[in-house]
Amino acid sequence: MIFDNIKVFRDIANSKSISRGAGLNGISQSAASQQIQELERRLGLTLLDRSMRPLALTPAGKLFYDLCRDVLRREEEFHVKLENLKGSVEGTVQVASIYSIGLSEMSRLQDQFASRFPNAQLHVDYLRPDKVYEAVLTDHADVGLVSYPVGTKDLAVIPWREEEMTVAVPPSHPLARKPVLLPADLDGLDFIGFDEDLSIRRELDRFFREQGIEMRLAMQFDNIQMIKEAGVHASVVLNPATSLHALEEILPELHMVLLMSVNPGFGGQRFIPATLDKIRALKQQITERGLNIAIEVDGGVNASNARAICDAGADVLVAGTAIFGQADYAEAIRALRG
Repeated sequence: MIFDNIKVFRDIANSKSISRGAGLNGISQSAASQQIQELERRLGLTLLDRSMRPLALTPAGKLFYDLCRDVLRREEEFHVKLENLKGSVEGTVQVASIYSIGLSEMSRLQDQFASRFPNAQLHVDYLRPDKVYEAVLTDHADVGLVSYPVGTKDLAVIPWREEEMTVAVPPSHPLARKPVLLPADLDGLDFIGFDEDLSIRRELDRFFREQGIEMRLAMQFDNIQMIKEAGVHASVVLNPATSLHALEEILPELHMVLLMSVNPGFGGQRFIPATLDKIRALKQQITERGLNIAIEVDGGVNASNARAICDAGADVLVAGTAIFGQADYAEAIRALRG
């Protein structure tokens, strides 16, 4: 849950209108509705009573509104205190991070760090978890970012955030058609896991045992190099908000980059136009570095924008609603191909 989504919800609640709340945040009414729907999906509760005019909050919505106000107030206080420190911050902060955090978060954090501390440098090394601990204990890193951290007398653990467990399957998999997954749905399935010596693997194994789930381990990996050594192509997916900076270190190791052109969650969303610039920028990086990497685009692809997406540099297009939402599948595919 990010501050922008919280602010959108607060403004919608205050104005009792999705359109006015969207306008206060410089986004479309459709985008604001999608953000609220995503929040409701994650929380498993309805936040807005859409049958009322003007719009009203449900009991859960009132609780969440109070949380939003508190979080945003504390964020404002944080920025005020941060600005007071800004002029005095110099030097280099050394960070050791596991690979998954680097791919999903570090580019955004580096951009924020550079904006707030222009006179300081942020240096990040991507390592296996045991090497992250080693880097901090030997003073080669000021901060270490790991999952399931373990504190010692020489190492302080500071909780950062909690994340949902996510199941990744190909679109053709039977689980992909389920709106909600239960632990029992995973029983007996083939599973690609983390290395046995990693904390996250041990936690997953414990979870499966507690749920009475038997998983058949097909492969186990920790990073891109191990994936390639197993004879499998390595690819990366970037959500709309994830910067291309996340690929700088690993781009030469990849076979494909999938750029999401909608925010994942549900089908039928509109293509985000800014994705075209992202495709062009990625294509330029690939060309300038002499690499052979395919660019795939998924989300809101249809006959009206497929040509522009390909012209921007995409090699593979993923279309769902544009095909399966039509009466004639073959004609829909011909229209996409132009």
